[in-house]
Amino acid sequence: MRQDVAEKLARLGPDEQVLLRPLVDTSRSFYVMAAVLAGVTLWGLVAYVLQVRYGLGRTGLNRPEYWGIYIISFVFFIGISHAGTLISAILRVSKAEWRRSITRSAELITVLVIGFGAIQPIVDLGRPDRVLNVLFHAQLRSPLLWDVISIGLYFCSCTIYLYLPLLPDLAIIRDSGIKAPRLYRFLAAGYHGTPVQRWRLERAIGILSIVVIPIAVSVHTVIGWIFAMTLRPMWHSTIFGPYFVVGAIYSGIAAILVAMTILRRVYHLEGYFKDVHFDYLGRLLLVFSLIWFYFTFAEYLTAFYGGEPGEMRTFWAKLSGPFAIPFWLMVLGCFVIPLALMSRQATRTPRGTMIAGIAVVIGMWLERYNIVVPTSVNPRWELEAIGHYFPSWVELSIMAGTFSGFILLYMLATKVVPIVSIWEIKEGREAVHEVAARVARYSGAIE
Repeated sequence: MRQDVAEKLARLGPDEQVLLRPLVDTSRSFYVMAAVLAGVTLWGLVAYVLQVRYGLGRTGLNRPEYWGIYIISFVFFIGISHAGTLISAILRVSKAEWRRSITRSAELITVLVIGFGAIQPIVDLGRPDRVLNVLFHAQLRSPLLWDVISIGLYFCSCTIYLYLPLLPDLAIIRDSGIKAPRLYRFLAAGYHGTPVQRWRLERAIGILSIVVIPIAVSVHTVIGWIFAMTLRPMWHSTIFGPYFVVGAIYSGIAAILVAMTILRRVYHLEGYFKDVHFDYLGRLLLVFSLIWFYFTFAEYLTAFYGGEPGEMRTFWAKLSGPFAIPFWLMVLGCFVIPLALMSRQATRTPRGTMIAGIAVVIGMWLERYNIVVPTSVNPRWELEAIGHYFPSWVELSIMAGTFSGFILLYMLATKVVPIVSIWEIKEGREAVHEVAARVARYSGAIE
């Protein structure tokens, strides 16, 4: 860190010093990790260029499996995006004070994963230019059009929802002069924290907190309907809409826990990502593990009790057939591990919640795999041949590039904006002091 920057940072308050230091102090390990992630991302881009040049024949996609890893990743990424909207927005609306440290990291996850999720259907197309046909030849009866509209609206609203709470912190960086004054003068958009500006900001954030909740619910409901509106075994189900929403919130909570644990360790944020945050989010993870199991059990019990031949082939292919390993790994990651860890106070720690979060993230990816692939390769009619699917190196490379690209951008974002909202932390402390003062005055009046 340069001497002049260190001096400017030293003039700020204690919260500003801790939370702004990652913006101006970068370790060697950060550059090494960024280089590795950039290399994997570049390799994924090379694989995609080869796919565009030589066609989908380079992939493992075939008849009848037309989707594969790309659509699995699409559903997975859009699901994780619920981390910032539903969780952050609901906590804001309910005025949960413990939210103040975690909202920024959650909202940042949302905006990034929406972008990476939205490109997956384009990657799945052999001719990416044909994605415009969804708009040029729009059919209101098509769930695909509903999906494009809802995701577009979702991305715009979440970007605004991320940017507005950033304004006070951007103004702090601008006024301190610790980094890129011209850039932060532009980003702060003339915000100076006047009473009128603060009132307008809080009012806008309050309105957006309410608006983004139904938008977020609609997005994953529509994604569930893309499957449910299709007459395929174990897809044509009325439960898919709410099932996908529950899974999205579940994976979003897990992603937040993993991100918080890493940020806490790397940037020494133990004073902001406290044990109580991991405890509360661990409780939420426990609740949603039970809800997820309930929906999953209801779905498979209904299919089994109905006994329709096409569905039973898919059913047994998952439970004891060629897809038994990913199915039971899904149950292990989404239910057994989080239930065992999060049901005990002693393991609702940063380490325990991280283990449970990683298990849920992997399990939810496998859940999408178990939804997409077994149904696609098992036809409804017995006269049709059972298909097969195994991803090629091209698909695996593109998927790895997508994941590494997301992590890389998230890392870089922590060097541009504070990962913990400074003004919300200070506001929370002022509220605590105000309550303490009221209690003191009340106690004095009684005496």
